[in-house]
Amino acid sequence: MLCASCPRCFAAAPSITTSGTPQQPAYSYVLAPQDLTPGDTIQSGSGSPIKPGNTLPLKDIPVGMPINSIELHPNKGGQLCRAAGCMATIVNKQTEHAIVRLPSGEQRLINLQCRATIGAVSNPQNKNRVLGKAGASRNLGRRPTVRGVAMNPVDHPMGGGTAGGRPSCSPWGLHAKGKKTRDKHKASNRWILARRSKRSTK
Repeated sequence: MLCASCPRCFAAAPSITTSGTPQQPAYSYVLAPQDLTPGDTIQSGSGSPIKPGNTLPLKDIPVGMPINSIELHPNKGGQLCRAAGCMATIVNKQTEHAIVRLPSGEQRLINLQCRATIGAVSNPQNKNRVLGKAGASRNLGRRPTVRGVAMNPVDHPMGGGTAGGRPSCSPWGLHAKGKKTRDKHKASNRWILARRSKRSTK
């Protein structure tokens, strides 16, 4: 396995893995976990060693082990904890499900047949990156953001300044701070044991 240099568009450095036969090798990208070095061999499937980079079903991963790139449904592919520096922890196991604590503090039931990768995603210092100039942000595909209070009343609910203020909201009038947007009757609510911890609004 060879680690690729981190492209500007990737927050977590990807790794190039090879599979197939020596005559016809197949190359693919995986999220590089921490403590993985160039030349290391990674394995996937039940019975693989418990080491960073290997992918196993949750039923084969010990309780308390840090994991990333977790499947929500068997064989669907990793959907949780894929950002740079992220990791989740297996808190407990039941007959058919594992209780997984996510980075937000949420505890969720996930099928034991779902797979996850051992270790935390690499590049944990990505959140401390300083772009330094507007052009670097534009190179990432981000366009400028105009504040609502700087617009006219016809353009934004918070536009103008002569009619008093109002709570922060989106251009369509949806409150931006503190309003819950999750559907109370969403089908996946039954798999959530503990909600994420509340963030401070200060």
